[in-house]
Amino acid sequence: MEELKTPLYEIHKKYGGKIVPFAGYLLPVQYSAGVIKEHMAVRTQAGLFDVSHMGEIVLTGSDALRNLQTILTNDFANMADGQARYSPMCNEAGGTVDDLIVYKYKEDSYFIVVNAANKDKDFAWMKKHEFGDACFSDISDSVAQLALQGPRAKAILSKLTDEANIPQKYYHAVFDADIRGMRCIVSQTGYTGEDGYEIYIGAEHAEALWELLMEAGKDEGLLPCGLGARDTLRLEAAMPLYGHEMDDSISPLETGLGFAVKMKKESFIGKAAMEEKQPVSRKRVGLKVTGRGIVREHEDLYADGRKIGATTSGTHCPYLGYAVAMALVEADCAQPGKVVEADVRGRRVACEIVALPFYKKETK
Repeated sequence: MEELKTPLYEIHKKYGGKIVPFAGYLLPVQYSAGVIKEHMAVRTQAGLFDVSHMGEIVLTGSDALRNLQTILTNDFANMADGQARYSPMCNEAGGTVDDLIVYKYKEDSYFIVVNAANKDKDFAWMKKHEFGDACFSDISDSVAQLALQGPRAKAILSKLTDEANIPQKYYHAVFDADIRGMRCIVSQTGYTGEDGYEIYIGAEHAEALWELLMEAGKDEGLLPCGLGARDTLRLEAAMPLYGHEMDDSISPLETGLGFAVKMKKESFIGKAAMEEKQPVSRKRVGLKVTGRGIVREHEDLYADGRKIGATTSGTHCPYLGYAVAMALVEADCAQPGKVVEADVRGRRVACEIVALPFYKKETK
């Protein structure tokens, strides 16, 4: 299958991006500064990411809310216009089809952002369960998404647009925003553990917006960032990634997403299965690597002489300065302070279970 290109493909080449295939697209894994410098720019100044490979789906109709309440685990009944809400989407067995963000544009009209690799699967799932006066439409090909992340993000964006176009609260968006005459959606969200914005714009304006942001960020330490830093940043902030911390066989209750599963809701797909499996038998935990080496995904974990689970993601964290991993372990072994060992290619590496997240921006 031929890899797709985002509307910013030529820009990545111009800026020296090292292009790799990812989720069906050709995207930069890093630029000339390298992953560590890109990571540190986001933690201390700002970074700009192309996330146009993500999927965008519009839901409209008088039964739109009822459809959301049925297919998603969170509760969308009391949302204000412009508000965003995170939710897993589950199958009948309580496993996770995907995790996504829903924005309420206005009454009976929602904007849904799904993971790149799952876009077609998610859209098919939504269409399969669509009912009443409701229509899911995939508009991904017409939309580019840029993520401006880091403590200097607001200062950079403020150079290009009025305050009225910049959402003031986390998980809120300005839908009819204007940046230098270009219509867009500006959302105060991100996947880095920092303050920042995700900007949705017509694909034809993506290059112009990128160049404007890079120019505005010149004196603010803004760097273009690739997939490598996106992954180290989300892992340092202990944000789960589909295909790692959750998948079709892992329930959101097991992976620490209970805050977005409203069991008091009348019904939703997967609710009955989750009720049957209470209390959960495994939990997502954080690991600080105390031995020598880096622990990656799919490495078995041992404690008290037996296997208790496996890692789901792992890396060296540039800002924290040490290696961490996330793992799914037996629930009775999930307490912070417990010493475990990861089997890294036949060698046991000592780790300690620690509270999540590893990094929180208030702790600077």
